[in-house]
Amino acid sequence: MLFKTANLSQLASFDEIIDVRTPAEFADDHIPGAINCPVLSNEERVTVGTLYKQVSPFEARKVGAALISRNIAHHLETLFIDKPKSWKPMIYCWRGGQRSGAMSIIMAQVGWAAHKLEGGYKTYRRDVLDKLETLPASFRFRVICGPTGSGKSRLLDALTAKGAQVLDLEGLANHRGSVLGSFPSQGQPSPKSFETALVQAMSKLDPARPVFIEAESSKIGRLTVPSTLITAMHSSECVLLETTREARIALLMEEYQHFINDHATLIKKIEILKPFHGAKKIEQWTQLIQEGKFDTFVDELLALHYDPGYLRSLGNHYGDMQNAKLLSLTDTASPTMRQAASELLQAASI
Repeated sequence: MLFKTANLSQLASFDEIIDVRTPAEFADDHIPGAINCPVLSNEERVTVGTLYKQVSPFEARKVGAALISRNIAHHLETLFIDKPKSWKPMIYCWRGGQRSGAMSIIMAQVGWAAHKLEGGYKTYRRDVLDKLETLPASFRFRVICGPTGSGKSRLLDALTAKGAQVLDLEGLANHRGSVLGSFPSQGQPSPKSFETALVQAMSKLDPARPVFIEAESSKIGRLTVPSTLITAMHSSECVLLETTREARIALLMEEYQHFINDHATLIKKIEILKPFHGAKKIEQWTQLIQEGKFDTFVDELLALHYDPGYLRSLGNHYGDMQNAKLLSLTDTASPTMRQAASELLQAASI
């Protein structure tokens, strides 16, 4: 064997981590910090796979070898042309097989200290899932609770600015967690990518210090929060924000400005709520939106949809809520949030 193999514990010792899977595989998830240098394009992999199943493995390997050779040559002539002899790359594919093996052999022939990840991405993925099972129980969470619009995310930002440990699930999921929580022109990561980012974030936390986290349901948009983390949150100490209705409406009007500027999209979004509130109520809300009466619309949405669901969730999942630290807020402006963060940090004796 011209190249050496490596395991996950050695990742930090390499100058470059190279993912030779297709762009589609890479986009779905990859080892953090890796660069994508595919030896087969999305279309080429389909072609080779079809040949393998419909003709023969031998014919598929002939075609695949030619495609892989051309693609590796392209990477050598472009991305790797200026790499010094001392460069030490680690290469991986789906399971540490032919694709990463081909790249590793050629790199080793050039003279680089090329290593192939034993077991490939599947080994890394298994490690992520193992950590999701064990990491959440390592931390002392402080769960920030409060109805929609109470300023939970802004409080997390203020805590972060003051040096507190924060696990921002909505930031990792790229979604605010409600039916209107999607960000304009920004999709959510894939489920695998979300879990990878979650493990990376938790791995940087100090178990000896409290970790502030926003109360979430098991779903954030289309993504699922690992059950081990939800369980750890439900058994943790809580902080309850009691923010005035006026302040909550003002915050939502500010943060959902993109919907205020796009009536059609907002009307389409609230159609999802028809099974819960009926066609007549959706028609009334649609009229409010078309007339620009957003404060009335938001007030009703809070009273009839968000707040009842929030109260049910608290009662069902956070058994220690009666002992929660209470923070009463009349606004969610930055100075108020900084003061609230200082109060929390002082109470936590950080």
